[in-house]
Amino acid sequence: MASVHESLYFNPMMTNGVVHANVFGIKDWVTPYKISVLALLSEMATSKIALPERRRLNKLILPLQQGPDLSLGQFMKTVEDCCPQTAYAVKYRLQEMTDGVLHMECFFSTLPTPYNAFESEAYKTSVVGLFMRHMLLAYNKLSFSQVYKLYKSLQQYYLSHYSKPKCQVELPPPLFADDADMELTGNEDTIGDRIKKEEPDTPLLESELRTDDAPSRGPLSQKQAEYFLARQAYLLKNDENKSLKPAALQDELNNMLKFNPDFAEAHYLNYLNSIRVQDIYISTHSLLHYFDRLILSGSEGKSNGDEGYGRSLRYAALNLASLHCRFGHYQQAGLALQEAIRIAQESNDHVCLQHCLSWLYTLEQMKGSDSSVLTEDSVKMAAHFCLPYLASLGIQSLVQQGAVQGKTAHELMDLLKDTDILHWKHSLSELIEISLAQTTSIWRMYGKSTMAQQQAQLLLNMSSLEPVNFGVQQNNTEAFAVALCHLAELHAEQGLYGAVSEVLKHLKEQFPPHTQHAKLWMLCELKIQFERLMNDGKYHLAEPQVTAIAALNNSEGLYRKAQVLKALNRTTEAYSILQRLQVHCERTKCTEMIIRVMLSTAALHWESSGFSTALPLLLKALALARQHHLQALASETILHLAFTQLMLGVPEQALSVLHEAMEPILAHGAVMDKGRALLLAARCQMAMAGFRPNGQGQAALSLAVETLDEAVSYFSMLNCKERLRDVYYLQARLYHALGQTPQRNKRAMLFRLLDLELQSPGATVAMRL
Repeated sequence: MASVHESLYFNPMMTNGVVHANVFGIKDWVTPYKISVLALLSEMATSKIALPERRRLNKLILPLQQGPDLSLGQFMKTVEDCCPQTAYAVKYRLQEMTDGVLHMECFFSTLPTPYNAFESEAYKTSVVGLFMRHMLLAYNKLSFSQVYKLYKSLQQYYLSHYSKPKCQVELPPPLFADDADMELTGNEDTIGDRIKKEEPDTPLLESELRTDDAPSRGPLSQKQAEYFLARQAYLLKNDENKSLKPAALQDELNNMLKFNPDFAEAHYLNYLNSIRVQDIYISTHSLLHYFDRLILSGSEGKSNGDEGYGRSLRYAALNLASLHCRFGHYQQAGLALQEAIRIAQESNDHVCLQHCLSWLYTLEQMKGSDSSVLTEDSVKMAAHFCLPYLASLGIQSLVQQGAVQGKTAHELMDLLKDTDILHWKHSLSELIEISLAQTTSIWRMYGKSTMAQQQAQLLLNMSSLEPVNFGVQQNNTEAFAVALCHLAELHAEQGLYGAVSEVLKHLKEQFPPHTQHAKLWMLCELKIQFERLMNDGKYHLAEPQVTAIAALNNSEGLYRKAQVLKALNRTTEAYSILQRLQVHCERTKCTEMIIRVMLSTAALHWESSGFSTALPLLLKALALARQHHLQALASETILHLAFTQLMLGVPEQALSVLHEAMEPILAHGAVMDKGRALLLAARCQMAMAGFRPNGQGQAALSLAVETLDEAVSYFSMLNCKERLRDVYYLQARLYHALGQTPQRNKRAMLFRLLDLELQSPGATVAMRL
């Protein structure tokens, strides 16, 4: 199911999509990249450009001004995509400036003045005008030596793209202009002396020079830092695929913190980035540093109140508790949560207390305890304080607990209907997606594959209510990953492996391996591959899949390891693993896995002809499946019961029991289960024909042949050759008993061909379900 507690993370970095970044002491400075942007803005202000191209260029202004410095190749390509004519003019202007310092000086002197350009984009109160004013003031404060170094840097910036010089030119550090420089008057000599002290005179090595495609490693200005952090935080939340990869983002944050170690929001983004790769040390370290810097900053200097450091302290403890919950450190999470509750009670902060209560029942649920009472209290309190988000999350958790405890589907759907009303009333798009993913999982758990597929398709075709920024796709959340994985498994159950590969391909594109939800499709793909190999009888090839599955989910890995060992006739080892797994599942109250373990244990008893020993286990599993309304597992248990009764010599009773499960299996079951059920029904009909008079016996045998023909169609969809070999063997015997020699010979030939191809004796058809 889609995880509910992931949505409870408090993100103090984002408020209405705006990052509250520390104000750097450095406002802005002149760099070769920013001279290129000035050249573009100058061309836009003085040249006549077609309206569609101007619109495209206007969309670039903010990203180019506030984004990090780009290489000249990246910058020119961006401009060329919008307006090739303007790109050529910018290139010509830059080429002119590289011919001499005088040309660069002339360029700055001919820029549109922000104070005079009333009718252009460069007016002083516009975004373009403010940027030009910053650059002009920063440039006018430079001494002659600094202007010369800026010229050499611009020359190297231009030549690095349009030609490859044999000797590299020294790149000076960025030329700073702090807040004091923004005044119209200032002490030039003092600023020049200060910058000279910071500039290294030793030439850089060729390996240390930035290549054409490498990102800028200088310090970011205030606007650049705010834009970078806002973009990455938004992408991590909404479309992780478009954000920087964890290693690249870590490098950028390290570079940012190198120039300003007290930049609190950079620490918080570092915390979010570390969580993506499950790095407990760096994530904890960054989270603590974020709140330390937040408390020490001027905006958090009050001793109490909503904006004081008391608020930061209690939310620091709450975030620490959520971090430990994510990594499964329940004791540390409990201690941090108690600390957050204590501070929130002292401050009388009911909202924070409600968040704490939400994490309290989440923590109890993760431990495996019954937290329904706490969850109900949380929902009531959230509704009282008008917190619809937390109220909805509480109801979602109640639905999860109800599904595990065995409540009926209509009770759970009634609860989800109440949450949907809240979602649509308050436009909570994220929770609408979670609700649909939960509904898909519930129908799948209850064995209603058609309903599960319908809900998954509804989610995938839903238009998001969230505003789309940065070109973000709205199908990159965990809920979409859960729905797509369900669709892949449902198609695999029907033998549609072409559709499965398309769904998995889309999942890999939307959720690359470095994203935090990638493990969902990884586990899904491994399970599908494992089942396919087991159906094909390639047990040795299935063994490596077991190791990979166990790395992602230990319980699933143990269960499938027992299946492989059973197929390889290593019964003792398989039985030991199943017993250990059953103890673990009873402790964690994983009902579905308990039933599967019981069915596998019963199948192990069949290996030693202990059919009477398997009956109590199967009856217990059937009672458990019906108690929790797990129709798919109940039908599979009935198949096992019918097979056991057939082997005990009561085929009439076996066929009667089998008819009870035949309808749900044919309506919602997997193709393999449909084929197995029909094969078992045919065997029961064959066994019953032996106790009837000749006329009735012939009719029963003919009916068994028809049933086997239907089973062949299902096994052929999966290309399950071992099962087809068994069916052809039984059909050959039936046609021999009916005296139909041509059909008998045809089935015998098909059996012989498959037997030669498989080159393995396989299990006796009479001893396998």
